[in-house]
Amino acid sequence: MSLFDAFSYTGRRTLVVGGATGMGAAVTDVLVDAGAEVVVMDRAEVTRDGVKAIHLDLSDKASIESAVDECGGPVHALFSCAGVADGTPGIERINFIGHRHMIRRMVEADMLPAGSSISMISSAAGFGWENNLTRLTEYLEIEDFDEATKWAVDNGKTDYMWSKLTICAFVAREAKDLLKRGIRINCTMPGPTNTPLAQANADMWLTFGQDYRDEVGIEASTPLEQAYPLVFLGSQAASGITGLTLVSDAGYFASGQGQSYQPASDAVGFFRSEF
Repeated sequence: MSLFDAFSYTGRRTLVVGGATGMGAAVTDVLVDAGAEVVVMDRAEVTRDGVKAIHLDLSDKASIESAVDECGGPVHALFSCAGVADGTPGIERINFIGHRHMIRRMVEADMLPAGSSISMISSAAGFGWENNLTRLTEYLEIEDFDEATKWAVDNGKTDYMWSKLTICAFVAREAKDLLKRGIRINCTMPGPTNTPLAQANADMWLTFGQDYRDEVGIEASTPLEQAYPLVFLGSQAASGITGLTLVSDAGYFASGQGQSYQPASDAVGFFRSEF
């Protein structure tokens, strides 16, 4: 066994939620190549060979529980990749509440053994979550699936940005208690990425930061470019990392924070507002 084996998934059983398309599909491809046994859950048809497919509707509590039961344990690395855009009914459940319910159920059933990991996809839209922590904490302290849904509806928080802010806050808040069980949790915050979902919302999603990308000479990320850091966070090579919200936006927000690109600095100011 070499030191580099910590990056491998040989002998590890993994679960990709939302692995039929986009970044989740790219994560699945990387995991298969890394030697993992891969289970994929999605509402869409899973067409990739070499994986076990389970139907899942994250907006439906019963569907989540049935899918978790069908998967069984152990799961050495969970990748929570599913998400939808604004205007989708049940977005608050699909993008966060459903993921949290699955995580809770798996933890309670001891499906995630010591040494396992949870890696979630948030978004660059979750940047600045710290400045909304008081309201996010109010929301996160509502554990019941239906009551959390009601809070989001009643408070006008059934939107994409709020769901991504919530994932970042959830990761930070859960890290300590999960680590007591030997479980790590992290998330990535991708910038514009050329996925089917982004293409369906191209006027908003793929135009963000285009001026920056033109200046530095790059394109929007590919799903594979976003899959690599997520798979790393779930690997044993990242065993010292937990509670991390990793911005993977090709340096756009960093250039704003460092004041080397003024339009990005303006964006940083906006995302650090209270929503």
